[in-house]
Order: sequence, then structure tokens, then C-alpha cells
Amino acid sequence: MNASLFPDLVVNGETVPHALIAAETQHHDAPKGKPGIAWRKAANAVAVRTLLLQEAKRQGLQAEPAEVGPGRFETEEEALIRGLLDQAVDVGAPDDADIRAEFDRNPERFRSPVLWEVSHILCACDPRDKAATEKALKRAELIAKMAFKEPKGFASLAKRESDCGSKSSGGALGQLGPGDTVPEFEAVLREMSEGEITEKPVLSRHGYHIIRLDALAEGQPLPFESVRQKISDAMEKATWARQAREFVDQLVKASEIKGADLKPV
Repeated sequence: MNASLFPDLVVNGETVPHALIAAETQHHDAPKGKPGIAWRKAANAVAVRTLLLQEAKRQGLQAEPAEVGPGRFETEEEALIRGLLDQAVDVGAPDDADIRAEFDRNPERFRSPVLWEVSHILCACDPRDKAATEKALKRAELIAKMAFKEPKGFASLAKRESDCGSKSSGGALGQLGPGDTVPEFEAVLREMSEGEITEKPVLSRHGYHIIRLDALAEGQPLPFESVRQKISDAMEKATWARQAREFVDQLVKASEIKGADLKPV
């Protein structure tokens, strides 16, 4: 990206180096061939960060980097911004009546995770290898036809044809819950009915799968007390985010910014 083609970002008289915006663009999506969109998104993000750092320094805050992981600490800038927002945003825990009202708004949202009992046959391949993928697909399509023709023979077919270690147990993977398998596999499970075999092989990073859903246990509604804390945490987080946005909006309104398009929400 040629930074010279994009306008300077100036926040309250402080010119932000193009290199900072260029580095930020990697975190923002844009249509292929339209780098200007990613640049504008990055410029907006950097402008907000610059505003927050300016305000933190104006208030004389000192950076106190916190540990964010084993042996990993915030940068001084991250610590300053966190300290500023901790000071500017005051969020208390929601009261019981509000938590209960949020639950009663739609209790069906709060359910235990679904469980799938699954068997599969894997035709392994590296999806990045076109030739190997095409070969695996042809093999998987043939196996799928065999599975459909003789559903009761699925376990024997898995023992004979699968490239997965589960072949020794007839392809059985046992019980799976959300997040226990790759996203492509899980997305198909969510659309299947108990006893169903996928008509078409399913491609994942591991290769092509012929999947059979042996049993399905739908998530059960959860009582209020078991989800009360989860609801409280989510409400507190949403309130914090709203107040943080309002604080940034106030800074934007009181500032002079060129090279970014920050509109209060």
C-alpha cells in the first residue's frame, strides 16, 4: 500500500505517522483491490487510540501494565488506555429485577448445550492439494453411495475404508458438543436429523467425511438460578461497552480531527 496516496491523520494538532496506520490495516477487512477502505477503517481506529492516549496524558495518568497472560504484559499504551477507561466508565452490577427481566424476555435462549452422538468415515486429504482433494472426493462419493445403499453396514464400511483412527470402533466418535469438532463438521451436524447419513461428503481441513448422526440430545431449558450470573456478566459487559462508546464520542466532539471519519453513535 502506498501511504502517500492517503491523507495525513491529524488529531488535535498531532500528526500520526503513516506507518502506524499501515500497520493497523492488517486488522481490517476490505474488498480485494480497494485498499482505501481498509486504510480508512485503520485511520479511524488509530484516531480513537490517539485521542484516548492524549486524554490519558492530559490527566497525568501513569502506565501500570497488567499481566494479560503467562509472562505477557500490556504495553504502556494499552495500560494507559485501560487506566483511562477504568476511571471514565463506572459500571455496577445490574440489580436482580433487571436480571430477571432479561431472563423472562426469552427464557428459551438459555439452554444446555446440544449433544451429538456421531460416526463418520474419513477420506483424508490436504485441501490445499488439488489433485489429492479431487481423488479423495471421488473415493468419498463412492463410499457415500455404499453407505446409503446399506445403512446398517456403516460400521463395517468405516472399519474397511476410513482413514481416521475411529475406524477401529466402526467410525464412532462418541458424544460431541459445540466446539468439539472442526467448524465445517459441526455446521453439518446442526442441520442433521437423528439416524441421517450425509448424502454428499463434507470437506474439512482433514479431508472428506461421510457423517452419520447416531443420536441427538437437544439442549434443555436451564433454570434462572443456573444462568443468573451469566446474564449479569453479559449485561454488565454491554453497559461498559455503551459507556465507553459514549466517552469516546465526547472526546471526538471536543476534538479537531483530520484524515478520519469519526461519527458519534
